[in-house]
Amino acid sequence: MMLRRVWMLSFVCFGLVPLGWSQESEPAKAKEPVAKVAGQPIYEEDLIPMIQSQMFSVRKQEYQIKSIAVENLIKQRLLESEAKAMGLSVAALLEQEVNSKAAAPTDAEVEAFYLAQKDRINRPLDDVKTQLRQALQQGKLQQAQESFVHRLRDKAEVAVYLNAPKLAVGFDPARVRGNTEAAVTIVEFSDFQCPFCQQGYSVMKAVLAKYDGRVRLAYRDFPLRQIHPQAQGAAEAARCAGEQGKFWEYHDRLFENQSKLDRASLVEHAASVGLDPKQFEDCLASGRFQAQIERDLQEGTGAGVNGTPAFFINGTLISGAQPASAFEKVIDAEIAAGGQKKNQ
Repeated sequence: MMLRRVWMLSFVCFGLVPLGWSQESEPAKAKEPVAKVAGQPIYEEDLIPMIQSQMFSVRKQEYQIKSIAVENLIKQRLLESEAKAMGLSVAALLEQEVNSKAAAPTDAEVEAFYLAQKDRINRPLDDVKTQLRQALQQGKLQQAQESFVHRLRDKAEVAVYLNAPKLAVGFDPARVRGNTEAAVTIVEFSDFQCPFCQQGYSVMKAVLAKYDGRVRLAYRDFPLRQIHPQAQGAAEAARCAGEQGKFWEYHDRLFENQSKLDRASLVEHAASVGLDPKQFEDCLASGRFQAQIERDLQEGTGAGVNGTPAFFINGTLISGAQPASAFEKVIDAEIAAGGQKKNQ
């Protein structure tokens, strides 16, 4: 009986419940307020809208710190394991397999390094040649050690299960491109006048083509009005195009003609994608989408967006104009995780 009680307590202490057990018999714990104003309680969930972006930033910093620690520990364990297998200390292993095999910098390499840094160094080559040679040698040793550890890592089949923090971000179902049932959703906050967003547009086209049917893209407005004066008007025009069922055709037209976002050009773009001109112009003149665009902007800010483009892949944030490989890494992980869940 005592053993059973200890086993049960071990689950309770770690907040776990064995499969098949029910917590219905446990009395529900009353929520404790964090403050009261004139007798009215304030609960932790009331704070979420105010602190969501800051807490997400804290979680990202925590993840980055842990990631560095994990990588350092993986490296340490790999070296220790290899050293033990060879009957050496870690220092002796590195000397034998890395240091002794790293070629010394040549005079030509030292001179090339000096010429690349000449304006910053601002001293004759002969005065700094020894220091430059040492710096180059250290760089070569570090690169050789990284290559050695990489080979050990491949041989050991290392797996890392530390997950980046995620933030649930809503989107407008009317502005979704791709399979609406796709397992991976990319929510993009973008600005039609932003040159980096134009790069993001090209990358998203490639990503959607590669993961056809498995990824969907949702667009949200984040016009940087102070530096992109035509972004607000373009965002309203795209919404008006969406009113006629051609948001994405108009979206593509704007990014492919980013230098033409004045009012007359917006009307021309509408005609080029087959919109009813009067309905479009009436919509644009009404300004009826301004509040919705502002809501996108505020919700993006609340989610931690402070520049464009910004992408949330199933809640994982990627900021700025990144190469397709940055998206593919996260998407592949999400698809793999989805497959694992189905098999469980």
